[in-house]
Amino acid sequence: MDPAVSIPILPTVSVILPALDEELTIASCIEKIQAAFKDHSIQGEILVADASTDRTAETAQLLGATVIQPEKKGYGNAYLAAFEQARGKYIVIGDADDTYDFREIPLLLAPLQNGADLVIGSRFKGTIHPGSMSSLHRYIGNPLLTRMVNWIFHTRFSDTHSGFRAITRDALDRLNIKSGGMEFASEMLIMASKENLRIEEVPINYYPRKAPSKLHSFADGWRHIRFALLMKPLPFIAIPGILFAVVGFLLMTFFYLEGDVEFSHLHTFILGAIMMMGGLQVVLTALLMKTYSVIHGYENKIGIIELFMRYHNLEKFLLLGAILAFFGILIGLNIIIQWIGENFGILSQISTAIISLILITIGLQVFLFAVFQSMMLLNENNSSG
Repeated sequence: MDPAVSIPILPTVSVILPALDEELTIASCIEKIQAAFKDHSIQGEILVADASTDRTAETAQLLGATVIQPEKKGYGNAYLAAFEQARGKYIVIGDADDTYDFREIPLLLAPLQNGADLVIGSRFKGTIHPGSMSSLHRYIGNPLLTRMVNWIFHTRFSDTHSGFRAITRDALDRLNIKSGGMEFASEMLIMASKENLRIEEVPINYYPRKAPSKLHSFADGWRHIRFALLMKPLPFIAIPGILFAVVGFLLMTFFYLEGDVEFSHLHTFILGAIMMMGGLQVVLTALLMKTYSVIHGYENKIGIIELFMRYHNLEKFLLLGAILAFFGILIGLNIIIQWIGENFGILSQISTAIISLILITIGLQVFLFAVFQSMMLLNENNSSG
């Protein structure tokens, strides 16, 4: 080997900053990262995934950071693009709004060096400085979403939406992260938990941002809830739907057998019908969500969902839906014929009419479920066949 040819030294730590119009704070963030590198003798690199229209990219480049232009906009897409170019053994991520003190990077690296796979900088275990987090986010939004994730996935996080984290390259490569939006934060922790990674939290400081926040509280919160439910639709959506449908069916059956529904318990009978139809729709929706999760790689094909991912079973559901709707229509026509035969007198078969409506509605629900399910499976079945 020619001794004149130098071998490039790979960085030990890659720090990634997603940026969207952060020209007021990007310099401060980069300077703090560089200070951490210098003070702790860290061989590091700084990657700025930029989608700005201001001078953020120019400032970052002048300070020595590598600027990446993601092809797609979005919080998660910025990280996904930067992950492909990060070369470090350890990867640190954090927002470019200067709310995190990047001089605390060594606090996150220490657990990784002692065997942890992922470290979260917890604001709720550390110090949330005045003005850095609104009361809505501090006392309602973040705690509620954190408790939901802990409850659904049996975890014990204190701050699931902290943007200041560190992960080993090996651990990151094990996570099949796909989300391009704000739900990226939840997906990383959920996938890490499913992979049984060793996750630790360290207390950090959280400071007020200098520029207006770009968060959309309810829209971003819904993104996190939607993703969490997508990962566990059967126990947390299907089971409540089944309970509603069963209770509705029992109510209808009991009062129908009691007789005189039209004169004594009509409203309860209608309530049972609503619960039955609504509960079934919730169950079918959960099955569609589970199928979507499997197709897009969030879940493996396990359990009962396999029965609903086979074309010959879906054909049976198409037939079942058509039969139910057909019998509902027959019952309805019979009521109309009798009504005509009585010279359009008083319509006394209200309970039977409700049963006709239920059969037609449930038949359509099952039929359309099978149609939409088969559409989602179309490409997968073609590729596997």
